[in-house]
Amino acid sequence: MSGVNRRTVLGGALGAPFATLAAPAVHAQSGGKPYNGVTINASCFQTTYFEYLKNYFPQFEEKTGIKVNFTMQAFPVYNQRTDLELSTRGSALDVCNVTFIYSGRWIGAGWLTNLDTFTKDRKYTPADWAAEDFVGGPQSAMQNPKGETFGYAWLAGAMILGASRYDLIERAGLGMPKTFDDLIKLCDAIHNKDGVAAFTADKLHHWNWMPYLMGMGGAVFKAPPENLTPTLNTPQAAKAAEWYANLLMKYGPDGILSYSDDQAMRSQMSGRANIRTQDTAWQVPLAKDPESTVQKTVRYGLMPAGPDGNFPGSNSHALGIPAGAKKKEAAWEFIKWALAKDTIAMVVKNHGYPGVCRLSIIQSPEFKQVLTLNGQDVAALYLEVLQLGGKTGYMKYRTVPVFPQVGDKINKAIERIATKQQGAADAMKQAQGEAIQDLQKAGIKVDQG
Repeated sequence: MSGVNRRTVLGGALGAPFATLAAPAVHAQSGGKPYNGVTINASCFQTTYFEYLKNYFPQFEEKTGIKVNFTMQAFPVYNQRTDLELSTRGSALDVCNVTFIYSGRWIGAGWLTNLDTFTKDRKYTPADWAAEDFVGGPQSAMQNPKGETFGYAWLAGAMILGASRYDLIERAGLGMPKTFDDLIKLCDAIHNKDGVAAFTADKLHHWNWMPYLMGMGGAVFKAPPENLTPTLNTPQAAKAAEWYANLLMKYGPDGILSYSDDQAMRSQMSGRANIRTQDTAWQVPLAKDPESTVQKTVRYGLMPAGPDGNFPGSNSHALGIPAGAKKKEAAWEFIKWALAKDTIAMVVKNHGYPGVCRLSIIQSPEFKQVLTLNGQDVAALYLEVLQLGGKTGYMKYRTVPVFPQVGDKINKAIERIATKQQGAADAMKQAQGEAIQDLQKAGIKVDQG
């Protein structure tokens, strides 16, 4: 997922279902203001969480003496600038967002500070801050192979299934699909009923297709992050690509191959398309957005499982401290406050924020109310996906530095298959060859043959 729109949707569609709360207390290291007069620089991409949190910065400054200069840029701009800053071990930033697709690169290169230094020292972090409270799935991308932590997650994405016109599914005598076969059977039964396309998706195939690829036994790389040899030319990958391209073209609305995230969401909100498997953030507006015409008929479920298992997409973003930062202790005070239980609870209550990564908040009545959509407990689905992602680490493919290049080849291959320019086997073989060329140019060692 990329761009500002996703972050806007994630917060803006939910509204503020509770009365405003006061900002939680900030606990400084010791009495007084040990950081009085200190200013730290923090940066992230444009996002609702920190737009909300900035309202409470004055209370944080009053308690600790730390002034926070917090800047936000568009998603690609932030990543480009921060990658350069971290790679030069600069000291311009004290706190940065650890972006999911760059986490492997930034952590592996030693560009971030090991936060265990702070969480395991009671001088800096009280036991009740509870680092173990962060859900395993979102946190797994923020750790190195030794299990050391370099970021704490403030946003998690979890792929679920949303059916905008569940009434059509019930009318067909069916329920939410549990397997890939169920999904095809369902699409056959409901496609174009009441003029509604059975399925919809956006053009980011290297996100949307992955659960289907892995569910059919395929993979992007041999063994990420150690072995980054692409595996796009396997029979499993060709089968999954053909299956998914058929799903789009046979059951999708006209023009589906050009759909953006927002267009796919609006095809559901307007009742022109029924089923979508996508991040929860894009499913919430079906039930919450005032423009949605399907608020009373939307229903949610888990991503269907393939023959080889269930692999719903999940991702996360975290706060970390650059290795070159000069004010690491003050930076940790900010992270500790920004991601404390009571701070996150406040943002959930006051602003309806849904991207929570702390187990205690996800299981709270308040969060359940935020993600109770058309009477359904979507918070439980959200948590199940996040926990799935942490059990086996199947999302590791996406945090390796070379994934963007390979993902681009996947997007183009799916398009060629869907438009009948190439057969699936040939398209995936071409994607494999192009991906290997890109990786070799970048100095990545790949297996031969």
